[in-house]
Amino acid sequence: MTAATRRVPPVLTAWLLLMWLFLNQTVSLGHLLLGASLGIALAGASRALRPLQPRIKQAYVVPVLFGVVLLDIIRSNVAVAGIVLGFVRGRQLRSGFVKIPLELEDPHGLAVLAGILTATPGTVWVEHDSATRTLTLHVLDLRDEGEWIEWVKSRYERLLRRIFE
Repeated sequence: MTAATRRVPPVLTAWLLLMWLFLNQTVSLGHLLLGASLGIALAGASRALRPLQPRIKQAYVVPVLFGVVLLDIIRSNVAVAGIVLGFVRGRQLRSGFVKIPLELEDPHGLAVLAGILTATPGTVWVEHDSATRTLTLHVLDLRDEGEWIEWVKSRYERLLRRIFE
């Protein structure tokens, strides 16, 4: 990464320029120059909002995590659809909260984990206690707390630690 790209993120600058052009519905030279100037200024100013930059250790694990998350979201969609449509009969549906001890400490890894768990139907990230490093997760169909703890730790936390720590 060059000194210029460290000061001004090029992807954010390009997106801001494109958004400016879409909002103004023109590609005139004046709007290109103004949009580029605004993109550079706003992208440069946004650096102060994120003092801690992510450090990706093992980038080749990212596609693996993406595949795992995609499969889990599909499976969860099917399971939640079955619950909503009433296909789960003969057993009591029990929702609840699970406390999951985490080893993951990187704030970017925790943010990705929060996004994954909230995007997966049937689960919602409720709270993270950084003092005890405990995640509180709400589960729509909670059968076994130990199973959920193992599921989060083995499927997501392990991969996120390889990526970020």
